[in-house]
Amino acid sequence: MIEAVGVHHAWGRDPVLRGVDLTVAPGEVVALVGPNGSGKTTLLRTLYRAVTPDAGTVRVGGDDLRRLRRAEIARRLAVVVQEDPGDLPQTAAQTVLLGRHPARTPRTPRTAGAGRGGHDDHAAALAALHRVGAAHLARRPVTELSGGERQRVLIARALAQGAPRLLLDEPTNHLDVHYQHEVLHLVRDLGLTTVVVLHDLNLAARYADRLVLLDAGRVVAQGAPADVLSSDALTAVLRVDAAPVRAGDGRPQLLFRRAGA
Repeated sequence: MIEAVGVHHAWGRDPVLRGVDLTVAPGEVVALVGPNGSGKTTLLRTLYRAVTPDAGTVRVGGDDLRRLRRAEIARRLAVVVQEDPGDLPQTAAQTVLLGRHPARTPRTPRTAGAGRGGHDDHAAALAALHRVGAAHLARRPVTELSGGERQRVLIARALAQGAPRLLLDEPTNHLDVHYQHEVLHLVRDLGLTTVVVLHDLNLAARYADRLVLLDAGRVVAQGAPADVLSSDALTAVLRVDAAPVRAGDGRPQLLFRRAGA
């Protein structure tokens, strides 16, 4: 379980989070949604202690995050943030292998000829690539991969940690429609306790078990996608007219139009 209780945070004099409460049950996929500046990414960052809240408590597995060492946090939480791998001459397999660092101890054996890490590390990295359907990319340079392929590799790197909880910040950013659905379908099928920041409400409604709508640092609505998408709070926050409809599979989706049009 992941819990945030009464979390406040400000950048200088500007409040970003104002008394946020959040609970994510084991195996649940929760999407943080809301307009730019609503506090989504800051809240996500408090959940893995990249940001320390000014007040309130974050617990992971029942333990106060402030009392855990960084290595222990990494064993409990895997994180996929928005990043650019740049021009590093690294293969997909080498990138995923970086995720094994939290699982190592000073006594972890290293096998001659295995490169960085031992056989267990390489086996875990390959298993993670298989799990995201990217084993065929293992020897490809990351710089040659498409956006969707890179996201799969970054998720595999997170999975290689072996953590039972996954946090993702805008994993569909800059991806075309095909890869947006591919990546989120993958995330949902992993079966991990997951918190994901998303801008696209229709994607969030399709792949998340529960939505948490933030505005100006406060939770203004949360619950099943159908409940949040039909709430008055959603229209007020978005400042556009949003009409929920049912897709062919029964999942709620939104039709938008400019307010008053």
